[in-house]
Amino acid sequence: MSIKEFVKKHYRHFNAAVIRDASEAYIQHLEKGGKMFLTMGGAMSTGELGLSLAEMIRQNKVHGISCTGANLEEDIFNLVAHEHYQRIPNYRDLTPQQEEELLKKNLNRVTDTCIPEHEAMRRIEGELQKLWYKADAENKRYFPYEYIYELIRTGALEKYYQIDPKDSWVIAACEKNLSIFTPGWEDSTTGNFFVAQNIRGKIKNIGIVKSGAEQMQSLVTWYLETSQNASIGFFQIAGGIAG
Repeated sequence: MSIKEFVKKHYRHFNAAVIRDASEAYIQHLEKGGKMFLTMGGAMSTGELGLSLAEMIRQNKVHGISCTGANLEEDIFNLVAHEHYQRIPNYRDLTPQQEEELLKKNLNRVTDTCIPEHEAMRRIEGELQKLWYKADAENKRYFPYEYIYELIRTGALEKYYQIDPKDSWVIAACEKNLSIFTPGWEDSTTGNFFVAQNIRGKIKNIGIVKSGAEQMQSLVTWYLETSQNASIGFFQIAGGIAG
């Protein structure tokens, strides 16, 4: 029995029926030539949503994305450091002392999953810095996702891959050249890294990463251009600033 058949047979009432109705509406929207705009909050990338989202993107079921800066970067963190992640099944029972021990090991806990700082965050930081410094020297400006796409396209990260790249939704989006809007990016880990480089004087022009207002302007432009030829659907996962 396929997932579709299972949902049709068993998801008949209450919230389950809402899921069935929404999935059927999604299918009908695409069959009519519509485009789908996905918004993603929470820690979905650390939850490895890429396992399904990447294939959806490859099959042209998603055409634009708004997500937190954390979701943008954490898909790449998982790509390059998956083997170093640590799962904490009993995270609800951790004592303050145990939390401190994780901190000392540079393990950043997201519910039951710990992201390794050195293998994930610092590894990406070093590669991103090269692109930031280059843009600063050349007085060029890009959106946060465009820097990530450049990392992917240059192959700078390939030596670090620890999962099949087909399970990375950001790589899939890069291959389709989808626009990824990241409101509040400066509050992400890589956003913090970037601001720190400016404070230290390593980056002179803080404007080499385009601002949130520019992202909103770009989103409006994307919407107006896309809606000229197709109806746009809205698919939201989690809440917060991305939606």
